[in-house]
Amino acid sequence: MNIRPRRNRKNSVIRDMIQETQLGVQNLIYPLFLEDGKGVKSEIASLPNQFRWSIDLLIPEIETCIALGIRTFVLFPAVKDELKDATATYSYNHSNFYLHAIRKIKETFPEIVLMSDVALDPYSSDGHDGLVKDGVILNDETLPILSKMSIAQAQAGIDIIGPSDMMDGRVGTIRNDLDAEGYEDVSIMSYTAKYASAFYGPFRDALDSAPKSGDKKTYQMNPANKREALIEAQLDLEEGADMLMVKPATCYLDVIHLLKEACDAPITAYNVSGEYAMIHAAAQKGWLDYESSFVEMLMSIRRAGADGILTYFAKDFAQLNR
Repeated sequence: MNIRPRRNRKNSVIRDMIQETQLGVQNLIYPLFLEDGKGVKSEIASLPNQFRWSIDLLIPEIETCIALGIRTFVLFPAVKDELKDATATYSYNHSNFYLHAIRKIKETFPEIVLMSDVALDPYSSDGHDGLVKDGVILNDETLPILSKMSIAQAQAGIDIIGPSDMMDGRVGTIRNDLDAEGYEDVSIMSYTAKYASAFYGPFRDALDSAPKSGDKKTYQMNPANKREALIEAQLDLEEGADMLMVKPATCYLDVIHLLKEACDAPITAYNVSGEYAMIHAAAQKGWLDYESSFVEMLMSIRRAGADGILTYFAKDFAQLNR
């Protein structure tokens, strides 16, 4: 045999030299959950080793993560029911603890990149990403609220706006209004191909943001569709998105690859809560090795074409590779 591929695998030095896909902590975005109050560090039952933090305890946690090399974070608010209403007015209220936390984090760590979440569901008494009327999600009526939320976050110091709502036209509305307010440098990482997935359960537990009625299938994408993601990507880019996201990641590696091949913009992927919980549950049963399994999962997402990966594994990966 003149050709023996195994010769290129015979030792670790050669394997490392010719490795096609590189995965580093610089590719990872760490999601963090924020709760109002003081002295709060509450573990999320369905997300092992993930917590709802009050800002006073979150600051030292971020400092620990920075020491491990993590530089990009996405912040999600757990809002009390009494602050929620049908039009999500608390989302842009200047007394919003989420906005105060953004200011505090950016004042303390100006060197990091902080990404937001833009959707109605954390603040909505209906638990949907858009306004609800007679059981129908109202698209165009939702856009001004998303814009107000985005501007309030930009004023607080956010670096990247993350519209996760999947309303048509929201990227253009947010981009135009941000620019009109003088926030041309604030980026938009659009949740471009966000699927109506069964893997969001633990996240909804963390924020208590599940829909009070119905589901999200009229605005989130059908898991059976792939080429539809190209339509969403084209629209988001035309409207001013700087980066495009696929969510979830692991079950949609083909979609990540499709967008990477079709678009010049950076592609990100959300390694969602259900994917994280599966690895943990199997590892606790002794059915999988935790470290090798999550690294392989992250590598598959990177190999598919994701430039950035939102993942709850970020801190464990950073500790493993410090």
